[in-house]
Amino acid sequence: MDRPKSEKPPERLGDGYFCKKFIRTLSFLILLNFLVVPVQAQEITVSAAVSLREAFTELGKTFEARQKGARMRFNFGASGDLARQIAGGAPVDVFASAGLKEMDELEQKGFTVPGSRANFAGNAVVLVLPAASTVPLAAFTDLNRKELKKIALGNPQTVPAGRYAEQVLRKMNLWDPLKEKLIFAENVRQVLDYVVRNEVDAGLVYATDAAAKSKDLKMPLSAPEGSHSPIVYPIAAVKGGKREALARAFIAQVISNEGKRVFGRYGFKILEDKK
Repeated sequence: MDRPKSEKPPERLGDGYFCKKFIRTLSFLILLNFLVVPVQAQEITVSAAVSLREAFTELGKTFEARQKGARMRFNFGASGDLARQIAGGAPVDVFASAGLKEMDELEQKGFTVPGSRANFAGNAVVLVLPAASTVPLAAFTDLNRKELKKIALGNPQTVPAGRYAEQVLRKMNLWDPLKEKLIFAENVRQVLDYVVRNEVDAGLVYATDAAAKSKDLKMPLSAPEGSHSPIVYPIAAVKGGKREALARAFIAQVISNEGKRVFGRYGFKILEDKK
């Protein structure tokens, strides 16, 4: 059958046509990929005393919800160890210590951002026993009792809680008599674990730690007034951190009235605002 004169013969599609179409399709897919991939989260690293774990975790969740694209990364441990990590070049944006000594040393060496430091909470030293203990304990001087063979506290060289505990024992002239009984832990939560698991006969921890495990402990005794230096928690942005703006924003939340309410719920002392 003859083809009508008005109908053009089918066009032959060469390799060049398919090559161009493939390139256009590939370019479109690459562009689409860039459009749908979410913006990478801005991670802020906070090194903080382990006694702050619960309070900071709560504040961190609130911070992430308000600061779109921000993601908190916490590193909890002994304040002395964390300070050494920062001095050694660890990538940290914010440091929160359980003692002034560690922060003072970092600040003096130029590792903190000027003007970013603030004190935000306080604590107290308490003496606790395992829940199963039958030893009558009415005062710190009862630590001399023969039934108490192992007494745990944080290592005073790296753990502020251990440093305060040492001050208490020295103030009461108990440090030397108890030396053979003392078990040094890596951080205050390890002391708490020793007591809860009945691996030691007594322990010196923060009041906030004792409150968190009150069902597993017995007879917490508060250290007498004036037996140790005031327990103050400072916070500051770390110089060289990649997220200074976010670091300052998190610090602002920590020292805000909302932050004070959170710390109050976890048993921390609320510091009075300086006029």
